[in-house]
Amino acid sequence: MELYHASKEIVRYPEIRKAKYTKDFSWGFYCTNNMEQAIRWANRGMGESIINYYEYKPNKNLNILKFSEISDEWLDFIAKCRSGKTHIYDIVEGPMANDTVWNYVNDFLSGRINRKQFWALAEFRYPTHQISFHTLSALDCLTFIKSEVIYDSERKK
Repeated sequence: MELYHASKEIVRYPEIRKAKYTKDFSWGFYCTNNMEQAIRWANRGMGESIINYYEYKPNKNLNILKFSEISDEWLDFIAKCRSGKTHIYDIVEGPMANDTVWNYVNDFLSGRINRKQFWALAEFRYPTHQISFHTLSALDCLTFIKSEVIYDSERKK
């Protein structure tokens, strides 16, 4: 399966970096199988927009958590990860809240809305895809293929 990682640089050797803020599935190396989403990620901020391509070969011996859709379990997992807690998974895959849904997640995390209100607001929103790699064994599932610079939301051929 081909995966994409958006960056401002070529990433031949993926790394797990601990940053100031945690992401949906905690600290890890994030990819997507959705090229449109990767292009949007790459075009954020200043600098050259680069899409890195990887071949992903799953390893069934790893501890993998997969969310097929947004659910209470997904929301609770994101809430824990966003609050700085870590987990035991090598790889986590599932929906990524788009900007609108992410605002609702923030409202839920801060207590401005409850779970029932979150689901009422998020009901007709469609999240995208993300897969995060959290251990060196997980990163071994990725093989760098190539990278390309993206201009104005269009792939350069």
